[in-house]
Amino acid sequence: MQEHYFELVVNVSSHHALFSDFLADTLPVGFEETDSGFIIRSDDELDTIVWGLEQFREALQKATGENIELECKQTKLKSSDWVKIYQDSVQPLSIDKFYIHPTWDEPSKDLINIAIDPALAFGTGHHPTTASALRAIAKYVKKGDRVLDVGCGSGILGVAAIKLGAVVDACDTDIACIENSTLNAELNCVKFNNLWEGSCSMTKESYDIVVANIVADVLIFIANDLKSVLKKNGILVLSGILDKYESKVLKFYQDFEIKEKIAQDEWVTLILKAR
Repeated sequence: MQEHYFELVVNVSSHHALFSDFLADTLPVGFEETDSGFIIRSDDELDTIVWGLEQFREALQKATGENIELECKQTKLKSSDWVKIYQDSVQPLSIDKFYIHPTWDEPSKDLINIAIDPALAFGTGHHPTTASALRAIAKYVKKGDRVLDVGCGSGILGVAAIKLGAVVDACDTDIACIENSTLNAELNCVKFNNLWEGSCSMTKESYDIVVANIVADVLIFIANDLKSVLKKNGILVLSGILDKYESKVLKFYQDFEIKEKIAQDEWVTLILKAR
């Protein structure tokens, strides 16, 4: 072990999900998500990452016309078992019927356990968009339902649906997410019916419930694809939407009624059903 390592604490005022995607595509190492940003740790200095974040912020500001605050603080720290320190900081949480916990923590005796090790930048249930999507799954998914998880990330939403007795397909355009979903399914002793790299337009199946926890712009872009794979009277669960973009998203789903809206912090999850 090296004598020192570098820790970069990043705080962003908005577009958390887009910054997360940027880091996932850029970093050769994993990172930790926080309520206000990210923590990156590396044996090497992270000045290049700071520069990249600043450039990405400037590009986002030009694209959105918004002022985005970015704060980066890099610290050189004496090496210790920081992996264990991080593990100790990750707390399990209960979300409706589910108990999300890392493998080093004891499972629940009363709830449906989902084991997820938050080693990489994938959903663990701690982010409001994932938590709200899990609440929707707990309420609407029934045994025997055919479910499609679009943009599956860690696979946590699909795993939750499988544990409720659903037959679940999942897809993501990032091969790393497919690998992580496969790993987490194995970790939970469940199996996806079908799992592929690519868009939801690649399936020929139709589904009782389609879940998409992505970002508002992507939900708009793939609106027709999501509708095309949904059964008549099926349910769409759309998450990853900042509240200020809710009306913008709904314009592309006007042929659906809003069954429920789950709001947490500045995020909104929409449960929609065809009119």
